[in-house]
Amino acid sequence: MLIRNIKLVLSYDGSAYHGWQVQPDADTVAGRITDAVEKLCGCEVKVSGSSRTDAGVHALGQVANVRIDSPVPTENLAKALTRMLPDDIAVAEAIEVADDFDAISATKSKLYRYTICTDRVRPVLEIRHCWHRAGGLDVERMNEAAGLLVGKKDFKSFAAAADQRESSVRTVIRCEATGRDEWIYVDVEADGFLYNMVRNIVGTLVEVGRGRWSAGKIGEILDARDRAAAGPIAPASGLCLMKIDY
Repeated sequence: MLIRNIKLVLSYDGSAYHGWQVQPDADTVAGRITDAVEKLCGCEVKVSGSSRTDAGVHALGQVANVRIDSPVPTENLAKALTRMLPDDIAVAEAIEVADDFDAISATKSKLYRYTICTDRVRPVLEIRHCWHRAGGLDVERMNEAAGLLVGKKDFKSFAAAADQRESSVRTVIRCEATGRDEWIYVDVEADGFLYNMVRNIVGTLVEVGRGRWSAGKIGEILDARDRAAAGPIAPASGLCLMKIDY
């Protein structure tokens, strides 16, 4: 039987999982997807996901690819796999792609959205999908600071100390902070991200929004190339992978 390379577009609530990446003795999103595909196809498979989201991080547009040898028609895969997955994971789309397509190396850009709730009262129905930080923030100042992160820059100061990649240079295509009532959204789109980069950016923008730093502080932070120069890391719960472009 012909082996097919299948591109999967996935949505999940990451609250209950130890991130995307398969880990020994840990419940992960990729582990759940792998188990479902293997059960459906009756063979061992490797699921390659474009973004290795951390524990507690969510996705509406994660992309993965997997090579399968199965009689199940491609047009039925998304529905069949979703039925086999827990309620907090869904396969939105499954399409056959060229054999040389790889969800990781073919990525052109990723868009993340971070959600902050500033209401006095805890938003109990959305609490797993936001950072509840009671108290006003100056969204205009945050957006001014966010704009200074756009472009090809060295984001070493916004990378976790554990990130040991050779280059910390990334190109941010868009970085915006917008507000609606008690909700603030930070959208960051880039050609790639360092470990915890978006959460560290958000934590820094909040320091600007609460008046501790000026928007111009961003330049100093970038020049420092030191994680200690940036703001605190924002909680994982507010972060969602929105889409990946190829």
